[in-house]
Amino acid sequence: MTATRRDWFPGLDAVRALGAACVLATHVGFYTGRTLHGPFAATIARLDAGVALFFVLTGFLLFRPYVIAAQHGRPRPATTTYLRRRALRILPAYWIVVLVCTAWLPPIGATSPLSDLLHHLTLTQIYGLGIQHTGLTQAWSLCVEISFYLLLPLLARLVLLRGGARWTYGVLAALAVLGAAWTPVLTATNVLDVRIAGQWLPGFLDWFVAGMLLALVQVQGRSAPAWTRRLHDVARSPGTCWVAAIAVFAIATSPLAGPASIRGDIDAPTPSSVLLKNLLYLVAAALVVLPLVLGPQDEGVVRRLLSGRVGRFLGEISYGVFLWHLAVLEAYVRVRHQPLFTGSWLLTFVLVWALTLPVAWASYRFVERPLMTWRRRPPVRVPSQRTTVDHTTTSPVAQSA
Repeated sequence: MTATRRDWFPGLDAVRALGAACVLATHVGFYTGRTLHGPFAATIARLDAGVALFFVLTGFLLFRPYVIAAQHGRPRPATTTYLRRRALRILPAYWIVVLVCTAWLPPIGATSPLSDLLHHLTLTQIYGLGIQHTGLTQAWSLCVEISFYLLLPLLARLVLLRGGARWTYGVLAALAVLGAAWTPVLTATNVLDVRIAGQWLPGFLDWFVAGMLLALVQVQGRSAPAWTRRLHDVARSPGTCWVAAIAVFAIATSPLAGPASIRGDIDAPTPSSVLLKNLLYLVAAALVVLPLVLGPQDEGVVRRLLSGRVGRFLGEISYGVFLWHLAVLEAYVRVRHQPLFTGSWLLTFVLVWALTLPVAWASYRFVERPLMTWRRRPPVRVPSQRTTVDHTTTSPVAQSA
């Protein structure tokens, strides 16, 4: 089946590219010390909101096939096929980065090399094991993504267990509350070490749920509950959405959302500031994505610009940018003998981004794209079996970071 306009959201490629650039920018800010001081310190530090963009996109793209199946009375996506495709999309390129960083860059903590390697290869380094290796610290969010992939078939079954809107949106609301409350509760109670458990999936469920909600509203269209129809109306004005997203992000850079950089106990965030930061990131990311999934895909200069060749190219290689940028950044500062917390943020960002692009392109061209082509080959089925349609595509796959 050929993807229709309703199954293809070309502007999301540019959103993935934006998320990867934000993650790169905040890491450069740390290396150059610009997240600690300077007039734009809080803004650069808060560019980690790019992770929220990734999680909202993941929730939308991967939950949407389950909503389509439920809407049309079709069998839900086969779990084994779904997991195989996710594994082929994410793991091989990531494993190459792990092997390169393990071979050429030093560990951060005092763990054995074999233990360090195995934890990173299995994406279990965040579960009380520490984020140990130079060039791989950004992979904590990939660990969260993998957790969501594994849980999604069960979540989809739970959310869509009954046909009524009250049940569906009620379950999503409960999941969102869990995600929003997780880290503030840990901060207030110390039941679990917030430095470890704060990076687990429950702490980001509300970001994924935002994408799942958009998937529901997009598939149901005007047949969705009345209160969700307003999202369609808002989505018709992308400029309004994106200006509002910038305003929300600006609030997130203020002291209301807690200290942008933690420097000892004196800067420890409060539960209320942790909650506010979480919600502000969620709202900003949802506002960025909203007009690109609900609004008319072929209207407006900005939409057409985002879905052009440059946006699609940068989106295609965005996973490689996410995977390789820290290794490239580390190599860059070593070659230049640039001490930590020194250097120009802007110059370092531009040069590291420019150096990362060809590496990311090579990853996409020689590792990711061949596996994407192979993973889309339909399995051999007997004639009596029904086939299912993979709607988890943007340009052609749902890339995650």
